Parts: sequence; structure tokens; C-alpha cells
Amino acid sequence: MDPDLNPSYSWEQRNQFFQDGYPGRTIESLTPSPCRPFPASVWAPPVNAAAQPYPSQWSVDSRAQRSVEQRLRDPQYRRPSYTSSFAPFEDEPIGLALPNDTDAAHLSRSLFTRAQNFQTGDLQFIEAQNVTLNSQSLVDGWKLLQDRTSPNALHDSDARYDPPRCDEDTRVEVINEITDWIKDRGGPLRLLCMTGAAGSGKSALQQTVAEQCGEGGILASAYFFSATDATRNTLTSVVPTIAYQLGRTSPPVKRFIKTAIEGDPLVFSKSLKAQMIALIVQPFRHLRNTGVDLRPLPHAVLIDGLDECMGEDRQSELLTAIKECLLADDLHFRIFIASRPEWAIRSALELGGKLREVAYHIQLSDQYDATGDMHRYLQRRFQNLSLQTGNSNWFTEEAIENLVRAASGQFIYVTTVYKYISERRASPAERLKMILAWTPQQGHSARPFEPLDILYTNILLAAKRAYEAVDTHYGQDFLLLFKIYYLNDYSPSPTSGCWVPGDFLATMLNLEHNNTARKVLVSDLHSLVTLEEIPRLSSSQPFTLLHLYHKSFSDFLVDKDRAKDLFVPKTRVYAHLAKCCMQHIIKCPLELDSCA
Repeated sequence: MDPDLNPSYSWEQRNQFFQDGYPGRTIESLTPSPCRPFPASVWAPPVNAAAQPYPSQWSVDSRAQRSVEQRLRDPQYRRPSYTSSFAPFEDEPIGLALPNDTDAAHLSRSLFTRAQNFQTGDLQFIEAQNVTLNSQSLVDGWKLLQDRTSPNALHDSDARYDPPRCDEDTRVEVINEITDWIKDRGGPLRLLCMTGAAGSGKSALQQTVAEQCGEGGILASAYFFSATDATRNTLTSVVPTIAYQLGRTSPPVKRFIKTAIEGDPLVFSKSLKAQMIALIVQPFRHLRNTGVDLRPLPHAVLIDGLDECMGEDRQSELLTAIKECLLADDLHFRIFIASRPEWAIRSALELGGKLREVAYHIQLSDQYDATGDMHRYLQRRFQNLSLQTGNSNWFTEEAIENLVRAASGQFIYVTTVYKYISERRASPAERLKMILAWTPQQGHSARPFEPLDILYTNILLAAKRAYEAVDTHYGQDFLLLFKIYYLNDYSPSPTSGCWVPGDFLATMLNLEHNNTARKVLVSDLHSLVTLEEIPRLSSSQPFTLLHLYHKSFSDFLVDKDRAKDLFVPKTRVYAHLAKCCMQHIIKCPLELDSCA
């Protein structure tokens, strides 16, 4: 038992115990606080103290009270904490002002009565009418989480004001397929991956689905990547933002998430998988272990624009973490991811890929014809412009059909055209005529397709950097090689005399043989082009040709005013081919046929 409280210890023994903790000091050296002196009997030892124990009428409580009052009232002996019943500790001030003896006695009795082997946080005493005991503020886990979320990534963020969304009677079929899948809680596949070409309307579909899920009370979280927004173009804020939204849907989940962060404030510096387990998986498992049924909770987790996350390896890491963590059998989530068909998600969904057996795949550009939806989109908006201008004859059905045809299934094309035509300080009729009569390479000062040009430029530059970063491609010009294959595959027909077989072209350009060179070259352009196989009449091996999803991309490639620094003139293509041919002849002068 603590000598400070044991009635069998004499005054001298107690004094010795005090000196052991505070060398050179004695209990008699303690002086009462100037603001509230104690009666002398409190400070002086009892008569014949050396021979007598504590007076029998002093109860343990009163001795404990006197001991703590002596230590706390003397500024020299104020302590921050105690690990046993008022034993002396480090000489550090804590600050104390007690209003009166009665309050002091009440405080000691109410807080420390018969206390043994306990520990408190740092204590701060403030002089007031009613004495208040405040513990030092702990880490606020929820505040830490909020600080690491990306508000711009939310589906209803102000940063995404007026986001793309589907009209009421457009994309009905694909929206129904997605929402039916989300609502089918018993479906065997709980991951939906939708891939589509650039500008095919993936983000508009995600936004529309997010809003519908929110209205239906089943939206658990949504995260919209953006390559141009530093707060949402990496994985740093993905798990915190998702966890924040999950916590807002359920107070018990919020408490578990908050507790997890307070238990490990450095969780945000851990791997993506570790964060996902600590802040999403374990809180829901704790909730389930309390007997709560997870099924009524919101369950739709939406992620848009995976391809706009920096780093292919990081995109792949996110897909792996989702598969290993959020698709666990004891969780209730159904996850919808939209992305261009770039390497990370494309390889994961291919035969033998990590998501092949667990994901439901919608190929937006291949499975759904958006022609009718784009026609309705333009018709409705052109009619609204007619009401605003008072002229209902400024457009024709033929004009709408020509625009839809030029879009080549690219929804971003018709939205771009409408934004240009609807400029409030210009005539819709004149702008419509300009677009319909538009041809490349005419030195236009107008920029009706600027949003498309920015999209194409960003994709081409990213592909160029990735291709030329490979050591075996040192010295190769990605844009020049792509233009060579484009002119060879896209312009003439393989049956014409101008087309060059891929294996011969690859050899002449000193690239990988057969179709490997073409596949490697476009591996980061699958949101703009695809490879098509055309049967040969004289061979079982088909032709493999580039196919551009959008006519507007072809226009971009041949228009110097639009492509700007990415433009490669035909004269440069022909000069490079001639140079390669001469090098090949010089290298193999006697075996030209075998070298070819």
C-alpha cells in the first residue's frame, strides 16, 4: 500500500518516503498557497510525531485529501499526472486555483477517494465558481480524416459545378442496366467496370447514376478523378474521401472510423490496401460484429475516371485493393468503376487478368449505339435556342443528322458543338453554318473544337511520354511513327497498291516485328483508336489495321492549326521512310530480299 495512505506508517516514515521522491525536501518544508492558507494543524506534524502513527480519527479519505491538497496548493509541487495514489512524481507544474477549502475537499473526495493504481491525462484546473476538470484535448480522428479528403472529388462538389449528365430521355438503356445491377444485391458479381472511348459519355453516366443513387438512399460514396486537379489526380485522397462519405451515412460507422484514426494517426501514410482495411473494412466488420445488419446501409461505391489517376501502376494498385478488400464476402458494397480502356483496367479485364472472373464489363463504345441519344440531345437544345431567339427556322433536321454523323458515337462532340453554337453573343445560325462547312487546313481563326483539341492533345502527349520513356525506344519519335502507321492503315485500303504490310513496315522502321510494333505503339491510345483484323484472301493471317473511333480525331491529326506542336506533316513522313529505306539498302546490299 502507498506509504502516503497507510495509517500504520509513522510521520518520520512518511517524511522519509517523501524525501526519497524529492531529495532535500521534507513535508514540513511545504508552504500553503498564499491565496488560501490552511490551518496550522494541516501543516504541522502531530505531537510526538516520531513515536506516534497518524491519529486514529484520521480516516484514509482525510489523509488522501490532505496529501493531495498539500501537493496541489504549493506551486512548487504541482504535478501533471499520477500513476498510483498520490505518490510524488516529476516536478512539473500543472496550474491550480481552488476557490475554497470546501470545494477542494469535495474535489478530492469526488475524484480521488480510495483511488489506487490509476492514471489520468494531463490535468488543467481553472479558477471559477464551479471547479472544472478538463483533460488535454486528444487527437480528433474525424478532423484528421476531413483534412485528407478531396471535396472536389464528390459528385455534388462546387468545383464540379454543372457537371456532364445525361438528359432525361437519353442513354436510357445503359443507365437502366447500370442501376439494375447496383440494386441487385444478390447478384454474383459485385464489381462493374465500364470502359469507353474518350468523350463517349462515361462521366455523364457516372454523374447521372450517382444522383439517382443519392435520391434513392443507396449511394455510399462517389469519387471523380481529374487529371487537371491536383487534389484528385492521385491515390492520396481516395480512401479518406470514401471513408468520409461512408461515415456520414452511418453514425456507428463514423465512430469506428474515428476510433481507428485516433488509435493510429499515421494510418494515412500507410499503403493503399492498409488504409482501406483500417478505415473501411474493419469499421464495417466491427459494426457487423455488434449484431447490426449491413444490408440496409447505402452500398453503391462509384469511381469515375480511373485513367486520370497519375501512374498506371497506381491505377492497378487501386484495382487490386478493391478486389482484395471491398469485394470480401462479408461486406455489402457494389462498386461501379468507369474508365477509358487504358492499360491498367484493360489488362485487368483481359483473359487471365485479376478482375476477369469478378467483374461485370460494359464496353460502352462497342455495346451501345448513342446515335439516337445524340440526335435527341441536339434537337431539344436547338429548339430551346429557337425559343430564345424567336427564330424556329435557323436549323434543319439534315443539319442535326450531319452533326451526329460527324460525332462518330462521341458524345463530347455534340456537347462541344452545342456549347459553341449557343454562345449568347453570337448568332446560332451563323455558327452552325461555320461548323457544317468546316474543313481542315484552312487557317481558321475560330476554335469551335477547342475542348476536343485539348482532350486529344493530353492523350497524345501522355502516350508520347510513356512510349519514349522505354529504353528500347530510345531515339524514336512517337508522333512520327504514329503518323506513319495512321497514313498507312487509315488512308488507303489494304487491297490497294499503296498499303504496306505491317511486318515489312516494322522491319523498315527498325521496330518490333510482326504486329507487335503496332500494338506497342497504340497501347496508350485505346481511348482513341483500336486495332481491327481484316481477313486476307491469300492467307490465313488477317490484316491488322488501326481504326480511329472518331472522325474528329482524324481531322485533328491533319490540321496544323488544331494539332499545333503535335502536327506531323506528310513531307516529314516521306522523308523518314526514304531515310530508313536507304539505311536498309546500305546495311544489306546483297541480301535485300532476305533483309526485307
